[in-house]
Amino acid sequence: MYTGWGEPVRGAVSVALITDWCLGEPPTRFHPTVWMGAFLRRARAHANGMASARRNTSAVLRELAAGSVWVLLGLLLVCAASLVLTGLLAWVLAAAAVRSVGVPGVPRHGAGAPLEPVAALTHGVLLKPALAARALLDATRAVQQALTMPDEHAGLVEARRQLAWHLVSRPTQDLRADEVAGAALASLAENFSDSIVAPLLAYRVAGLPGAYAYRFVNTADAMLGYRSTALEWFGKPAARLDDLCNLVPARVAGTALLLASVLCKASPRGAWRCLRQDARRTPSPNGGWPMAAMAGALGVVLDKRQTYTLNAAGRAPTAHDLIAGRRLVRMATLLVVVGIELSYLS
Repeated sequence: MYTGWGEPVRGAVSVALITDWCLGEPPTRFHPTVWMGAFLRRARAHANGMASARRNTSAVLRELAAGSVWVLLGLLLVCAASLVLTGLLAWVLAAAAVRSVGVPGVPRHGAGAPLEPVAALTHGVLLKPALAARALLDATRAVQQALTMPDEHAGLVEARRQLAWHLVSRPTQDLRADEVAGAALASLAENFSDSIVAPLLAYRVAGLPGAYAYRFVNTADAMLGYRSTALEWFGKPAARLDDLCNLVPARVAGTALLLASVLCKASPRGAWRCLRQDARRTPSPNGGWPMAAMAGALGVVLDKRQTYTLNAAGRAPTAHDLIAGRRLVRMATLLVVVGIELSYLS
C-alpha cells in the first residue's frame, strides 16, 4: 500500500493518461500550470524592472542571481505544495487501512490492499495537469484541418493562426503551407518530449513533486528563456535547468518514436538514420532528438529558416503528415506508459 510522501504509485501514469485523453485540460482557474504562469509573470515583471542597457559584469551577475532566486523559490513552492498534498493523501489512506483491520472478510495482513487502486486513481488524477497529450494532439489536428480547407488561401491563413496560437512562439504570417506543416510536426515531436515523456518520467523517479517540479522548470524556460535585453541573463538559469532536465526524456522520446515507427508502418530505418545524423543539429541540445526521429520516420524535411534542417533529403511535409505524426505520438506515448508500468515489476 502507498504510504510514502511523494512516492510514485503503480498505475498512476496510466490513470493520468486516460484522464487526459477523456477529459482534456482542467478549468483554467484550477490548473497548476496557470498558477505557475502567474508566478512567472511576476518574475518577468521583476526582470523588466531591473533590466539595464549597460551589460557590464555587475549587471549580468545581478540578473543571473535574481533569475536563479526566482526559479529556486518557485521550485520550493511547487515541491512543498506537492509534498503536503501527497503526505495528506498518504495519511488518509493509512488511516483508512487501519480502520479496515478487523472488518469481516478482510485479513489483517491485506487490509491496505483494497486501497492501492484508490492511491493509483488519486495520484493519476493529480498527475494529469502536469501533462498535455490531448491538447497537443488537438492543436496539431487544428493546423491539419485548416491546411485541408477547400479555400487554400483562407486555410493557410487559419493554419498560420492556429500554429502561432497553440504550437510556436515565432512569427508565422509569411510561412508557406509546407513550412506550416513542418513547424507543426516539429512542435508535435518536441512537445511529445516536454509535455508527455518528461513529466511521466519525472513522476516515476520522484512522484508528484518531481512531475510538478519539471513542469515548473519547463514553464519557466518557456516564459523566461528568451534572448531579449531584459531576459538574456535573467532567464538563463531557467533555460539551462530545463536543458538539464530534458537530457534523458528527449532521448527516450526519440527512441519511443523510433519504436513506434515500426508499429505504425512508418520508416524505422529512416528514423534511425536521421537520429544518428541530425539529432544534434538543432540549437537545443535536446529538441533535435524527437524532431529528427519524427522527420526520419515520416521521410520529410523539417526546416526552420536560418536555424536548422533535419533530414535534408526528405520531401516537403504536407497536412497528411500531421495525421501520421499524431499516430506516431499516440503509439509512442503508449509505449512509454507501458515501459513505466513494467518498471514497477523490477
